Amino acid sequence: MAYEAVVLRRATQRLEEGRKRREEDLDRRRREIYAQLPRVAEIDRELRGTILDIIRASLRNGSDPVPPIEVLRDKNLSLQAERAQLLLSRGYPEDALDDRPACAKCNDTGWRGAVMCDCLKVLCAQEQIKELSRLLDLGEQSFDTFRLDYYSPLPWPGRDISPRENMEMVYEICLNYAQKFGRFYFNNLFLSGPPGLGKTFLSACIARTVSENGFSVVYDTAVNIFTQFEAQKFSRDMDDTRQARDETRRYLSCDLLILDDLGSEMTTPFVQSALYTLLNTRLTAEKKTVISSNLSMDDVQRRYSPQIASRLAGEYRVLPFFGEDIRLLRKNQM
Repeated sequence: MAYEAVVLRRATQRLEEGRKRREEDLDRRRREIYAQLPRVAEIDRELRGTILDIIRASLRNGSDPVPPIEVLRDKNLSLQAERAQLLLSRGYPEDALDDRPACAKCNDTGWRGAVMCDCLKVLCAQEQIKELSRLLDLGEQSFDTFRLDYYSPLPWPGRDISPRENMEMVYEICLNYAQKFGRFYFNNLFLSGPPGLGKTFLSACIARTVSENGFSVVYDTAVNIFTQFEAQKFSRDMDDTRQARDETRRYLSCDLLILDDLGSEMTTPFVQSALYTLLNTRLTAEKKTVISSNLSMDDVQRRYSPQIASRLAGEYRVLPFFGEDIRLLRKNQM
């Protein structure tokens, strides 16, 4: 489970900004209290001095350091009690001058040894949602807001079940895939059907849930993805090449790639090669992928090479979408 560099950088920056704000607030509060209670400032100076005295006593040679350490400790406790009483007398909590991290587990570093702390994971998930929202509308798109009533309960021509019965099945698979990501028995999904039936909506629901559970998610359209592969190989501009290389690395290495609108791209020999590389690399690395497309599996076999068609048919759970165009239904209800 590894977040993209841009997501981790923004989350770490937010963690640092939060730490600086707390430090500034503590410094402001300290100046305010010292101005009102000069004795508290004196006590703090004495406390800092007793710490040095304890260190010196513990290092002193030729005598038992325990008795002087105990005396200094008692003095320290007495000073702390006096400071607490002074703070309480002015309506401040007795720990008003203590430097308390927002996260006690990692002391606001974001890491516990080599393991990312939960506080940084939360920020990474939030930043990843922002990154996804640049291309994918994640405003109201969640499994809780998905509406089955747009799908007809009546029989559909050429199908054994109604659009609603079908979407109940599709919805449950997508929900479980997202909630049990990496543990669900389907590793990859292929959402197939005409426009306006909810493929992008459910893709967004999957993206949101998987991202919120701490996995790296990248969403992009087929056209954009293959444009980046082309730029990486053919661009003569070094900056464009570097950016394209970074983008293609994201597509290949993220925990979940959501490839939207497969089939909208020009199917050139290079695109065929790039698609094969993308699919095969992710399958080999056991990375999960969700593809949405207006194409059926028969269309896939006619449009792409046998190697691509074989991987899509063999490694992806095909979820068919059929029914009336939801966009038109919504328009007619307005």
